This record gives sequence, structure tokens and C-alpha cells, in this order.
Amino acid sequence: MKRIGILTGLLLAGMLLADSCSTTKMLAENEARLAENKISIVNEPQRTARYNASSLQPYVKQKANSTILGMVNPFVYVWNWQNGNDGGWDRFCRKLGEEPVAFDERLVDDSVQSMLDHLEYDGWYNCKIEPRVTIKKQIAEVDYQVTLGKQFPISSVDYQVRDTTLAALLAADSTHLALKPGRPLSEAALEAESERISQYFRNHGYWGFSKNYFFFYADTTTVRDTASLIVEIANHTRNESDDVYHEHRPYHIGNVVLMPQPGMKVRQKFLHNLNQLQPGDPYSEDRINRAYDRFASVPLFSSVNMMLRESEVDSTAVDCRILLSQARLQAVKLNLEGSFNSTGLFGITPSLSYSHKNIFGGGEVLSLGFRGNFQFMLRAPVRANEFSMSTGLGIPWYPSFVWKMPRINLPQMDIKLNYSYQSRPEYTRNIVTGTYGFSWNVDKRFYYQIYPAQVSAVAVSQMDEAFYGGIHDPYLKNSFRSHLDLGGGGMVYFTTNSTVNPKVSYFYARLQYDMSGNFLSLFNKTGLYGEGPRGEKQIAGVPYAQYVRGELQAVETIRLGALNQYALAVRGLAGLGYAYGNSVSLPFEKLFYAGGANSMRGWRARAVGPGAAPRDTSFAIANQTGDMHLEANVEFRFPMFWKLQGAVFLDAGNVWNIASDEVDGSSRDPRSLFSFKNLARTTALSSGFGARLDFGLVLIRFDLGVRLYDPYQGSWMGINDWFTGDYAFHFGIGYPF
Repeated sequence: MKRIGILTGLLLAGMLLADSCSTTKMLAENEARLAENKISIVNEPQRTARYNASSLQPYVKQKANSTILGMVNPFVYVWNWQNGNDGGWDRFCRKLGEEPVAFDERLVDDSVQSMLDHLEYDGWYNCKIEPRVTIKKQIAEVDYQVTLGKQFPISSVDYQVRDTTLAALLAADSTHLALKPGRPLSEAALEAESERISQYFRNHGYWGFSKNYFFFYADTTTVRDTASLIVEIANHTRNESDDVYHEHRPYHIGNVVLMPQPGMKVRQKFLHNLNQLQPGDPYSEDRINRAYDRFASVPLFSSVNMMLRESEVDSTAVDCRILLSQARLQAVKLNLEGSFNSTGLFGITPSLSYSHKNIFGGGEVLSLGFRGNFQFMLRAPVRANEFSMSTGLGIPWYPSFVWKMPRINLPQMDIKLNYSYQSRPEYTRNIVTGTYGFSWNVDKRFYYQIYPAQVSAVAVSQMDEAFYGGIHDPYLKNSFRSHLDLGGGGMVYFTTNSTVNPKVSYFYARLQYDMSGNFLSLFNKTGLYGEGPRGEKQIAGVPYAQYVRGELQAVETIRLGALNQYALAVRGLAGLGYAYGNSVSLPFEKLFYAGGANSMRGWRARAVGPGAAPRDTSFAIANQTGDMHLEANVEFRFPMFWKLQGAVFLDAGNVWNIASDEVDGSSRDPRSLFSFKNLARTTALSSGFGARLDFGLVLIRFDLGVRLYDPYQGSWMGINDWFTGDYAFHFGIGYPF
């Protein structure tokens, strides 16, 4: 029945498209729809390889209608469903559809000139572009055939600097000079180098120095097909006559005035600790930018304006006024994730958070969070509920040795408390967690969190005896015991772009680690602890956990296309945990799992693995876990129309167990154990497609994943398997990685 319904839907869609006749129905008889702009470089192959034709696409003045996977955008068809009577149906089609682009031949010449100007800017001279326009059945295609011209390699460079102090400073930077013999001459290269050197001068005290003091003279006639270059750094700008003279002199920092917005309730000590600019320090643009970044990183401030001007009392000093505007102090955020799979299991995860950015008047950030996780089946009495509350307080950290480090932004002390209640058909758990540590970032690229103290108490109650007795894995059974957890941990995060949703290629990596029980183990021989049945040390009848756990994730997102409209995202993830000393297994909350909205999307959360072992039927709702996690994901993202994006993805991974020793006379299922020999056979595969609504600050995501290979079944899934149940639907906020 499902297949019949899908075929019927496809047939109806085909009929609707056919009814639209064509994509040119609403055009006049003398008009044509612009279907494509092609740019081809027709020179010899070696030159074609030296220049990327797609870089010229932004200079084409008239853009064709967007396409989906290289095919006609279906919303162009929707526009052509109009009847021409301007009624409600026509207004609906115009609202939902996309208007065909009517080809304007006058813009072809403008495009040619724009591309020629850009080629010359890039150092290609005497280029030719022949546009070939093809119109067939009111469909227009334009092929811009580019013949690259000549480049002029630089034969020699002569720097002429009138100011002797600038000349000495430039000589010290000679190893970084980019204009060198052999490199092609171009306006782009001259512009970039003049800006780089100007910034170098500004970082060495020369406030206000700009690229307008640079003059370039190129001789392309003395030596054929080469350019002899003179770079003059003058004492007047390009807009001034030769008789104007500006003295280039180094500056130092003068008066620094902090000016918070009137009415802002903030302690002066906090502002002065943030400030890194001190009167008498040498002027440096980098120093100014780092000071700006430090203020801008504080959530309390919505904007930071640094006003610089020459001092009225000292001609070698730059006075600085720092204007601080207050952000909205309080914020409430609501989030929702959901999923549905072929077994009829629904999952809903709502969350609500509140934050205050200046709770005590010193930049302290208070956060409160409430989160639920509800799983249920509509036609079966199967329920699993989780509810958690959390609170955190970030307090600016004042030690002088930290605040004086120039590249560190917003170092703070973090105190966090969390309570979690979990109710499943098999058991009930209460978890209380407290964390104390420190966090900071360096240049908005490296983020660090160090937690020297992490403590949690896990109490397991209302354990279903039949469930507990039915667990065959002795390590898993042991992980369900009540326990105390005292240790430390941290996180190191690196990114090449710190914006929320970068529109350029970027990379990030995150390493998280936890260690527990080592401090408590120092007192094992003091007689302070009681002993359990295996000789494990206990505090008030509860054993303490001892383990080490780490997880590394790396993500590369590569932007493709002339306008960066496509993206290829690749993620690799590896995690490993090991229990020792006072523990024979990791605590259940520290075990790894796979599947869900951000993992193996052909499965429900916690439904994959471990290894090739079968699902543990002791759990009413899948709860598969392991000591180890490996996963790789690839996702291709592409624009569709309006704010809608599409995606296709492939996921590969699983969780495994690593320990195989007997515990209480039992051992683990060997199919769950990791081995390099069986890695390929025990790696799960899933694929699918998704849709994303990108509203800028918020991205709503829908993913449909199907299983390709299930290690337990040891076979590849087919179309019949997908229609009969091996799929999962996920809803979430933000990209999966």
C-alpha cells in the first residue's frame, strides 16, 4: 500500500508539471527565459588550468533561474500554473513560484566589460570575450568564451622610501615582501601588498598610515614581456600634490577613557580589568583590535566603539575612548527536536533556557535550563521519560597573570549544577552533578575549558528485577549500579571561523576528556572506605567510579560554487572509555551510543550496535551502548529555493565493546567486541536526504535516513526493506555537524 501511495503521488506531480506546458508560458512571444550562463576559457590547456572560469560568474550582470541538482527549478513551473486572470489562484502561484528570468541581451555587453575589468585587475591583459547567445523555443543560453591575454612577470622591484625610519622598518620585513621577481604583475597583487605593508607600519606605531601613500610605476617596454616595478612610499597621499608633506612618526597610547552607556549598572573594577590599553604603551593596531575583541566577547555589551584621535597635548600620542552599549540582559530560548522511526516510536525533546548577562553587576552570566526527553508508542504502553534542570554561573576571573595575557578573551570561573530524573520501563535513576572550573578563548579560534572538580551522585531505584536479571552483558549490568563520581575533565576546541553559520569554508575540532576516581583511590589503604562484594571501595555503601574517557571530533565544511552556494561537510568522530581500579565498567551515563538526529540517521537514538551483536531485548526502547565509538559522516548541501536547502548524506559507524574478561562468571558477546580484522563487517551504514529552512540565526532541519547495511543482519538493505520499516525521520534545530 505504501508503494502504491508513493507511485500515485509521483504520477500526480508529473501531471501537474505536464499541465504547466513549459517554463515560458507567462513570457511574451518576443521574450526568452535565461536558462544558463556558461563561461569557457578557450586558450591552450596550460592557461586554462591557470585560471578558474567560475571566478568570473559574479561579474555576469543577469543571473539565470536557480536550479536543483542541475535540473530546472520546479518553482519556475509553479509560476507558470497561472491562468492569467490575476485571481486568487494566480496570486498563490506568484507567491509560491519563482518568476522566469526574461533574457535581456543589453546586459550581455555589460557582463563582458565587467569580466574584462576583473581579468585585468587579476593581471591578465588584452583578453577577449566572445559571447555566444543561443535561443531555442524561447530558452536562452549564453556561452562567454574567454581568450586569456598576456601576463607580465615582474623582472625587478625597487622600493623607494623617502622616510628613513620607514625605510629601516621595511628592511626588517624584507623576508615577507610579496612583490618578487618572477611573480605576475597585477593590480590585485599591488593592492594586497600595499595593504599588508600599511598594516605592518600601523602595528609598529604609525597610526593612520594607509595604502594611499603607495605609488607604483611599472615599465613593460625595456625588457619585452616583463615588468620592471618601482614601489614608492611617499610623504603625501595619491589624492594630494607632490608639494604636500606629512611627517610619518610613531605614536604611543595617550589617555584611555571607558564610557559605559548611561544607566548601565556595572562595576568599574570589572571594566578596568577588561581594559588592556595603558597610557604610554606603543601604539599597535593589533593591540587595539585585541582590546576591542576582549570587550566585544563580553555578553553584557551589544556593541563596542573605539574612538581614536590624536592627543591635543601630545602630538605623538593617540587618545582612546571606548564606548560600551548594553545588550539585552535577559533572554529566553525554546528549542525542540523530534524523531519517528519505522517501529512507531516517537521521540520529542523540548528544552527551555533562561540567561541573565549581568546578574551581579560585574559581567556575571547566570543560566537556567530545563530539558525533557519523551519517547513513546501510540499503540503500546511503552514510555521513557527524562527531565533535567541545570543552572550555571560564569564569573569573570581576575588573576592578573591571566588578564594581562594579550590574546586571552573573557577568562571566567564556571560553576554548574544539574539534576536529572530518568524514568524508563526498566528502572528509575536520579543524577545530581556539580562542576567547578575555568574557561577562556584565544583569538576566537582556540576555546579551553578545564574542570579540576567534577562530582556526581547516581542513584538507581525501582529496578525491574526481570530486566536486571535478563541483561547478559556483565559489564552493562555492572554499569547500572548506584555510584559516586569524583574527578576532573576539560575540553579543547579549535575553529577557523567562529561565526554561528559560516558562509565560507571552515574547519573545527573538539577534544573532550574526563578522568574520575584517581584522587579517591589515594585513600584506599587508609581504612576510610567500606568494601563491596568484589572488594571495591565504597563510601556510605556506594562504590566510587574510576575511569578515563575521551572523545575527538573533527569537521571540515568545504564551500563550492562561484557564490559558495553549495557545501560538502565531512565529519570524523572517535571516542574511547576505559574503566580500571575501583570499577570494572564505565558508568552507564559515560558509555557511547550511536543513532539519532546527529549520528547514524537511519536508526533511532541508541539503536546501533554494539558491533554485530543483536539488540538487547531487555530494554523496551532501544538502549544499545559501548565502550568505544567510531563514526564518519559526509553531507552535501545545496540550495533549492527561497530559504529552503536540500541535503543528501551518508553515515558510517558503530559502537563497540573493548573489555572481554569474565565478570561474575559471565563474559561479553564476542560479536560486540572491536577488532581491526572485523571493522568493515561490523560498521553500520545509512544514507538519506534532508531539507533545511535557513532563517539566518535559526536553521530548522528535517532528515529522512534509511539503513544501507546492518552489521547484526550481516546483509545489505534493499528498497523493500526501506518500505517495510528500516528508516527513521528526524527533526532538529541546526546542522548535525
